Amino acid sequence: MMAGGVCWKETTVNPRGVFQPELIELMKLVLEEATAALPEAKRTSAMKAEIASRILTCAANGERDPTALKVAALLAVVECSHYSHDISPARRAV
Repeated sequence: MMAGGVCWKETTVNPRGVFQPELIELMKLVLEEATAALPEAKRTSAMKAEIASRILTCAANGERDPTALKVAALLAVVECSHYSHDISPARRAV
């Protein structure tokens, strides 16, 4: 589930940060797909790290749906965009 762009579940499934190989493969695939969806100018190492961090957070909180992981990952791009700091929230909604 996502709330405010952050994935969460009612209970934390993975408190130690240990991921099964299948989940690691899923997270890698989601990272690749999310990165590929970006314009080339946004495919920086910093942006990729932010996307990966969001995927890891969601997975650590129990999210396993690839679509939800990708949406959360791409929300990191929106939140990190320099445009989001220049435009008021009311104008961003237009």
